Amino acid sequence: QVQLVESGGGLVQAGGSLRLSCAAAGRIFSTYVMGWFRQAPGKKREFVAAIRWYGRSTYYADSVKGRFTISGDNAKNTVYLQMNSLKPEDTANYYCAADSNDSGSVYFDITYEYWGQGTQVTVSS
Repeated sequence: QVQLVESGGGLVQAGGSLRLSCAAAGRIFSTYVMGWFRQAPGKKREFVAAIRWYGRSTYYADSVKGRFTISGDNAKNTVYLQMNSLKPEDTANYYCAADSNDSGSVYFDITYEYWGQGTQVTVSS
């Protein structure tokens, strides 16, 4: 069982940066895939980024590629999402997720068993 707690959201102007953190209570094992998803009001939850804990392969949605960076810290059991050059369309509630078995496509939310409660990111124009 893994509990995930996100932090780091807030209000930022377009062009600014934020770093989201996802602290895992419970060890993140090498088989894990950690992901970030987001959901804006009235829209479906969408994939943002993912990282395989073993080997640190990373994956990004086209909409954030080149602007966002996902990374992990073994010692702190924490996953980060560095978000640069933020745009108003990045406004959403951001969720951290964990897949303990690397069991499916990293791009699909149904792959992930554990979810955090989310942190709000608002980008003003």
